[in-house]
Amino acid sequence: MSDIPTHHMIYGHCTDYITGQKLVDTDDERFRQELARTMVEEKGWAKGDVEMRHTIETLFNGQFVASKITITLSMDGKRCLIIRYAPGSLVTRERSAVAAARVLDDSYQIPLAVVTNGRDAELLDTYSAEVLAQGMEAIPTRQEVAKMFPELRFEPYDDQKRERELRVLNAFDLEVCCAGGPCALPNAKEG
Repeated sequence: MSDIPTHHMIYGHCTDYITGQKLVDTDDERFRQELARTMVEEKGWAKGDVEMRHTIETLFNGQFVASKITITLSMDGKRCLIIRYAPGSLVTRERSAVAAARVLDDSYQIPLAVVTNGRDAELLDTYSAEVLAQGMEAIPTRQEVAKMFPELRFEPYDDQKRERELRVLNAFDLEVCCAGGPCALPNAKEG
């Protein structure tokens, strides 16, 4: 069991579908595991092309934030798509997903992002921030990304704009608990 206070129901532990790692079993984790399974078994991605649980850490104005990227998918050795899961409205997640895709990889901007709440999804172009498709079927198969791949751009992100995107992540992903402040995490820089 976790020693971090939580507002989530904890059912015990589960095993990560991709990595085999032992994880705390929550409703959100069950959806993340189902999403990973879907990406491999239904959407045609190889387990080796799926990375789970990346984080981007930011510290601005005394607020430490660990922004989570649920799944990162690669093709031909390039990260081409991130998926961010969180309950709630998708439109409120679009900007932070674009920011995460712009800064996750130090070498280039990841061209595609998906935001999903488990019932709905949006596929985003991270260069224009345009919504390309909506609905759970908007989460692309490997074959669909392969068709798009020759047209996708993998350009380095402007270092001068990088801090702005990190600030966006810090502001959009700050978790405020019911006590009115950020939920403290043990041993975190600002926790």
